[in-house]
Amino acid sequence: MEVRLAEATRVAVLLSPAKMSSKLHTLQNQITTKRGGFWREYFYFFMSLLIAATAVYGFSHTIDHNLIHRSPLPPFVLYIHAIVFPAWIVFFIVQSTLIRSHKVRLHRRLGWFGVGLAVAIIIVGTLTAISMARFEEKDPFNSAAFLIVQVMDLSSFAVPFALAIYWRKRPDFHRRLVLIASCALLDAAFGRFPALPLVFSPAGVDALICLDAIRDLIVDRRVHKVYLYALPILIIWQIFAVETFVHASPWWTNIAHSILR
Repeated sequence: MEVRLAEATRVAVLLSPAKMSSKLHTLQNQITTKRGGFWREYFYFFMSLLIAATAVYGFSHTIDHNLIHRSPLPPFVLYIHAIVFPAWIVFFIVQSTLIRSHKVRLHRRLGWFGVGLAVAIIIVGTLTAISMARFEEKDPFNSAAFLIVQVMDLSSFAVPFALAIYWRKRPDFHRRLVLIASCALLDAAFGRFPALPLVFSPAGVDALICLDAIRDLIVDRRVHKVYLYALPILIIWQIFAVETFVHASPWWTNIAHSILR
């Protein structure tokens, strides 16, 4: 009789609402983890490879006649530019791989090299934009008006990266801001896609960033606040810069000409 009573008590405990709720919660977590496995574990590494593929495809259409076999030779800073900017993509792949391999300490140490590389990108990018505008004054895509697009690209990289350094101890902020900064550098690559008009190249940047927002919806069931603030600001800035370039706004061309003197 006592044995039956003990067995009945054990079954009652197992079937209690608290136990059932706990088991259901555990099962839901297992399903969520399985569903978001790729998006949670491999997404940023995948994005680093996608960024590299985009850059290679875009610049492969122009690198031969614009850099390697160009006549007359372009300013020397363009060759430095061709080294520094791809170096950032390699750096982003390495950093994503280190996080994926759980080598966080090495990732953080290497991050300070990334700060120096980011500063080099801003300096070299600025010098290249000015030098090429002086070198090809008759080319509309290297004109004074076009400088606003290059200012947009560099600032869209610099501001998110600076914020990523500021929030380096907040991984959820840090990784998203670094991704935004890295995607911003691809505007020039998208601008070289054969079937994509130049004015729509910023949309390619936004599409890549939106992939991470979709990842947030799949994994976390909500879009992270970084994208809720950063993406609208970025899109407004892009529209403003492209409109200024397309219409060669006098207020900007006056500023640009004073820079190019």
